[in-house]
Parts: sequence; C-alpha cells; structure tokens
Amino acid sequence: MNADRHYTEEVQRVWEKLKELGYEGEILVSDKTIFTVEDASRAIGVPEEHILKSLIFLVDEEPVLVLMSGSNKVDIKKVKKALGGRKIKMAGPDYIEENFGYKVGGVPPVGYNIKMKALIDEDVRKYDTLWAAAGNDHAFFPISPDELVRLTGGTILDIKKQ
Repeated sequence: MNADRHYTEEVQRVWEKLKELGYEGEILVSDKTIFTVEDASRAIGVPEEHILKSLIFLVDEEPVLVLMSGSNKVDIKKVKKALGGRKIKMAGPDYIEENFGYKVGGVPPVGYNIKMKALIDEDVRKYDTLWAAAGNDHAFFPISPDELVRLTGGTILDIKKQ
C-alpha cells in the first residue's frame, strides 16, 4: 500500500473533494482489488466492522447516501421512516456508474456531482477510525466518525438491522 498521487480520474475526484472539505489524511492504494467488505478487511488489515460501507439508495427516485459499518446490514424500513419516503430501493451498479462514475468496490462517502442527503448508522461511533473507499476498487482512506459527519453533512441514527 502507498499514498500514490498518480490517481485515476475517480480517485482524483474524491481526493479533490476531500482536500476542499479540509481533510488532512491520505488516500492509500492497494495492489489488491477490493469488491467487498471482506476484501477491504483483508487488504487493509482491519476487522470488517472498521470498513465503511457507502451505499446509495433511491428514495422516491432521489439518491441518498447510506453509510455504515461493514459488518452491519441496512434496515430499509428504518431508512424509509427516517426520510419519510414512499418508495425506496438500493441503487444498482449501473445507476451508480452512469450517474456518479463509481463502480462497486469504489463507492466513496464524498466526491459526488450533487449534494445528497447522508444517513450514517450510529454504530460507526464505536470505532476511532473507519476505512472508506476512495473512488475505485484499489483506493481507500482513513476517517474518524466525527470527520465523516463533518465531511458528508450526514445525520447519525440507527438504520441497521437488529
């Protein structure tokens, strides 16, 4: 792993947004391909719960960012209730790539061309450091729960399945 400044276009977009928002850390790049929480856990060398999942849901056709610990699953009913939406579904890989330019394994918590609501599961506060995807399936960065809230403007609440 290294902090490689010769980023792909997607990673560069995330890097620029992080810097614009005052992030002082680094984006790290692994030679291992990361598609899943398990892949990320192995590549970074941390438990799965320290991996930040960045998911995009469509709530009444509006994209919403849902962020949670890698070991948790989303409770769609809780997300729907929190947002007051009528229809909710997870955005598919094609939708995410076509609208935001990110592929599975690289969906970041920041770096979008629109302002999205962000919901953050309360369990992220259990960990000092989370590891988030940074635009592609090889890049990631460390972030604290407080900084995650600051950078995304997200709301912390219980949105995990019990």
